[in-house]
Amino acid sequence: MKKVYIFILVVISAFSSCTDTVKDELQPMIDMTGDTAFPQNCVTVYRSESFTFNALFTDNIELGSYSIEMHNNFDHHTHSTSATECEIVAVKTPVKPLLFINEYSIPVGKTSYQATIQINIPADVDTGDYHFMVRLTDASGWQTFTGISMKVADRIK
Repeated sequence: MKKVYIFILVVISAFSSCTDTVKDELQPMIDMTGDTAFPQNCVTVYRSESFTFNALFTDNIELGSYSIEMHNNFDHHTHSTSATECEIVAVKTPVKPLLFINEYSIPVGKTSYQATIQINIPADVDTGDYHFMVRLTDASGWQTFTGISMKVADRIK
């Protein structure tokens, strides 16, 4: 008799826990392929200037937040998610490397969001190879990232 009660309780629990919510099982997407998407792999940005980060974020249920990190690659480590290999300069020791790390929220309820952020490159940072990384997290906690290789240089006048 106990087995019958346990079986009935299990069946009732299974049916009572069913809800209309959809379980999010997909990562969000970072689209860097549009005409205005920036930066692209192997691009050069310049000291004393700014550039506009531009990407389209999408998710099947709801977006959460994103972060941008830009750091030196003077030791030639890798984070690139691109099949394109960029020309790199010789290994060097950082003196005053650029380090940019910021997190940004996305308005609640969005499944698509055009991210646009102005990023300034200080005049006194080291030139050379850098990584630009974008991490996107959806409201359920799934995360994806894109790694881009780029250079910081002096503009030739």
